[in-house]
Amino acid sequence: MVTTPQRPLSRTRGPARGRRPRPGTGAAPSASGTPSARAAGGRAARGAGPASGPRPGSTRRGGRGPAHWWRRMWSFLEGEGSASSYFLILGCTLALTVIGLIMVLSSSSVENIGETTGSYDLFIRQAVFAAVGLGVMVFLSRLSTDRLRRLAWPALVIAIVLLMLVLTPLGHEVNGNRNWIKVGPATGQPSEAAKLALALWAAAVLERKGRLIGQLKHSVVPVLFPVGAILLGLVMIGRDLGTAMVIMLVVAAVLFLAGTRLLYFAVAGAVAAVGAIIMALVSANRTVRIQAWLGNCDFATDPCYQPQHGLYALASGGWWGLGLGQSRQKWSYIPEAENDFIFTILGEELGLVGALLVLTLFAGLAVGMFRVARRTDSVFIRICTGGILAWIVGQAFINISMVTGLLPVIGVPLPFISYGGSSLTFVLAAVGVVLAFAREQHRAGRAVGAGTGPAVDTRPDTKEAH
Repeated sequence: MVTTPQRPLSRTRGPARGRRPRPGTGAAPSASGTPSARAAGGRAARGAGPASGPRPGSTRRGGRGPAHWWRRMWSFLEGEGSASSYFLILGCTLALTVIGLIMVLSSSSVENIGETTGSYDLFIRQAVFAAVGLGVMVFLSRLSTDRLRRLAWPALVIAIVLLMLVLTPLGHEVNGNRNWIKVGPATGQPSEAAKLALALWAAAVLERKGRLIGQLKHSVVPVLFPVGAILLGLVMIGRDLGTAMVIMLVVAAVLFLAGTRLLYFAVAGAVAAVGAIIMALVSANRTVRIQAWLGNCDFATDPCYQPQHGLYALASGGWWGLGLGQSRQKWSYIPEAENDFIFTILGEELGLVGALLVLTLFAGLAVGMFRVARRTDSVFIRICTGGILAWIVGQAFINISMVTGLLPVIGVPLPFISYGGSSLTFVLAAVGVVLAFAREQHRAGRAVGAGTGPAVDTRPDTKEAH
């Protein structure tokens, strides 16, 4: 019998023939061929040894570096399935609407006690507009993309006609802004309809331009000029600077999503900044508001009064708030607390927790709309959703920045929360448009059995304008 001599234990085994050790690992050769030694060598080869350096974009804790967390955040934004976008948008919308009704009741009941209509008057009106808005939202959410596309031009024409009616005897002035229409006891704000019409119309036009949007003339005509200029001009005639800012935000969003060059945005931003400075200097009312924002206040009745008491309300709310209905500042310290400064009453009664809840709901709404715009192959859906997202979330950002002192008071309501039938109705209608896009994406996903298919849109997205 021939016996094979055993290899001495003290002898180390070299690397396998034809294989090279990983450079830069710093792993020492194994002391033996035992399983424990091989495991130690494997850990060293993976970079766990003291001489190994971390891989680029990672840390020593399992490779969870900035790139890892960025991928996780991006995966969260995109979501798991197409149905998640629909229910996320719907849930956040309903929650914000309910919170808005509660806060309108709480903030308006005190000053309306002495009115002949009773303390529940504004709440009942807002509830009626909420019911109408929800009905419009459900109706629009059942429409197809082609039908919504065909509504673009009629919606724009109607919005421009309504804005022009403000300049007629039907126009009604409120707090220095002539941006209302009053027919008998009913009043409405046409600029709210213009925001939704602009998002729909710009998406339909920019979809047809396709790759031509990279040229300057196609970036300017007709979205920026003449349509954007007409809408801004009609709004500015009514001295509504806040709505004009929101419209400019929508125009910038749709042009950016269409692929306009960043150089054009830089030039347009410089022109807008110069225009804002000129408008502030030529208007005594705006100059006083800017001075108040900078802290130049001397009297209790000057423009500092409302924002100052708004900050008092937020400060007195603390972590958990004074309790629902227990606000002190709504007792005529903050004029018309149910309007633009309703977020301060919310912070006073529900505290920092309640304020963060509202911010979280707006963030959830933004994430849901971002998912709809991200998943689609339709240029129309992407641009329209992005414009509506910029409108609602951008307006919320401006309002909250205004009442917390980060921006001057410019008179912009908080979507879903502030009192106002026109604002609530058209914001809910805009959400209905996005829900229609999300529903169509989910239906397409179920048809292919994947759950995340793109929206069904048979029209080509890169048509060139002639």
